Amino acid sequence: MVILCQTWYNYKKHSSEVSMSNDALHALFADAIERRVIKKAVFSKPEDKSVLREVAALTKKNDGTVSVYTEKFTRDNKTFRRNLTENAVDELCRMAMEDYRQINLLTTVGDADIKRSKSGNVHIAGKLSAGGEAAEISDGKRYILDGRRDTDFLRELGISDASGRIHDKKQAKFRQINRFLEIVRDVEDKLPADRTPVIYDLCCGKSYLTFAVYYYFAVLKKRPVTMYGVDLKADVIEYCNAAAVRCHFDNLRFVSGNINAYDPPEPPDMVISLHACDIATDIVLYNAIRWQAGIILSTPCCHHELSGQLSKPAENAHLRDSLDFILRHPILKQKLCDSVTDALRVKRLESMGYQVQTLELIDPEETPKNLMIRAVFNPKKSAANRDAALSEYRALCAGLGVAPYLDRLLCEHEKN
Repeated sequence: MVILCQTWYNYKKHSSEVSMSNDALHALFADAIERRVIKKAVFSKPEDKSVLREVAALTKKNDGTVSVYTEKFTRDNKTFRRNLTENAVDELCRMAMEDYRQINLLTTVGDADIKRSKSGNVHIAGKLSAGGEAAEISDGKRYILDGRRDTDFLRELGISDASGRIHDKKQAKFRQINRFLEIVRDVEDKLPADRTPVIYDLCCGKSYLTFAVYYYFAVLKKRPVTMYGVDLKADVIEYCNAAAVRCHFDNLRFVSGNINAYDPPEPPDMVISLHACDIATDIVLYNAIRWQAGIILSTPCCHHELSGQLSKPAENAHLRDSLDFILRHPILKQKLCDSVTDALRVKRLESMGYQVQTLELIDPEETPKNLMIRAVFNPKKSAANRDAALSEYRALCAGLGVAPYLDRLLCEHEKN
């Protein structure tokens, strides 16, 4: 079904035009739900001024069936969830005609905006195209962390309140932490089973992930780990150490220092890092490699280094001419540099014996800094495979006329 753009309907109770308006809304919501193309419907401009907004989306139950749920956010920082098990489309129509004056319907086949005036006039702008793919459906969501169960450390970090309710402004961070833990869970079997694993979080900042990863192993999995967080900011490190004591995280320690000069007290089994800026990511990867970490989880941020190098003349950089039409446009140039920088990091890790994957950390609508590099050392990787990866790496660097910081660090280390 295609919902036509810029169609006006008048909503008046007990008139012939009621069914027309309700039919239009009903058809719109029913089409989006039945085809499962709806990503979410955001209801705003509420009649009740104590309410901020309400969001409707699809959820998948344990038995595999799909239903509609809503989450209402109020001005006193409360969230109310409803599962619309029956007559979901009718309820969404009622909300649109009685409770809210604006609805943004987001789907995989187009978006629609619904506005209702105080007099009852309804304006639907936008359309849902035929065909298209179904939207990804949440499963509830069964996060690894539970705000009400895992209260202490989430409250300590300002993510939840005393009751365990996740603060509205921290919902995205909460989802990000849980996604990171899912990625950790996928590789935890690569950690040594015969001793206590050692994990480092480099450029740990406020240490949301440090606390979460430690809690995941030590409390949820009941698996002892030793964990260190390292960052330059002494005041943040002081706070994190005090918070670790208050949470009774006995084997979690924080160190203030420059990761470029940091000497780890114990060899790491896993190195993690979230959004280390620009070449700080290269320093993280370099340290993880030279410390022979078995697992590396790194989310890069702020790719500036190659952008500067591509702006300078370079001899025999035969790929430059082919890319000139891209490099002339600053936005496209930066996007190219982002991709090339991380692709080169991946290839350099492969040349050092790692099996590497790139993953999406979280919904790109929430943050553009969304790429996760997951590297697991493979001792069985042949010298021929490593050499082939290094040859590919060198060829691309030469063609672009660039010398990435990670490679310079590794080459300098090999000389010494």
